[in-house]
Amino acid sequence: MERVLLVEGVDDERMVCRLCERLDITEQFCIKKANGVEQLLKTISPELKVPDRLALGILVDANDDPAARWQAIRGRLQGADINPPDDLEPNGTVVEGSPRVGIWMMPDNGSPGELEDFVREMIPKNDSLWTRAERYIDDIPAGERRFKPNKTSRAKLYAWLATRKEPKRMAQALEACDLDTSRPIAEDFAGWLQRTFM
Repeated sequence: MERVLLVEGVDDERMVCRLCERLDITEQFCIKKANGVEQLLKTISPELKVPDRLALGILVDANDDPAARWQAIRGRLQGADINPPDDLEPNGTVVEGSPRVGIWMMPDNGSPGELEDFVREMIPKNDSLWTRAERYIDDIPAGERRFKPNKTSRAKLYAWLATRKEPKRMAQALEACDLDTSRPIAEDFAGWLQRTFM
């Protein structure tokens, strides 16, 4: 394939596919899912060397340390003679060259977080059930929580997803129009995809 998007796993793959459908973006790329970020990082250099590769997109979670994650990606790109900027661009980074390389770090190219934080930004404004989902998770005593403190945002999103007419996963919520793709974060992501794979 001439144009490839690397993602960490199946949830990322499904979210990208549904978002493209909702935003009427013709997928001009194939998605390759890794088994986590470490495997994805290992595939960057080989993917850059594929003959006739025109564009490579890299989609990763920032998790708790966006700066460290960016340096890990940046180091691999530099090792392949690609010169990314010192910092990620707020609307997604695209490095022109052969191949063109696009990097998007969930949720917003600067904040700690993951795919679920990105999806949370598409919850419709003034959704009263979001407030209740947040309260439900916040009211669980710390000693009774089974999720790690850095997964609180994820727990809130899944609590909200459970309130849908047909409780579903993130990609299905996109497909069912439960999420608002006119929000700036979705538009920025769509713009990044188009700049990376145009």
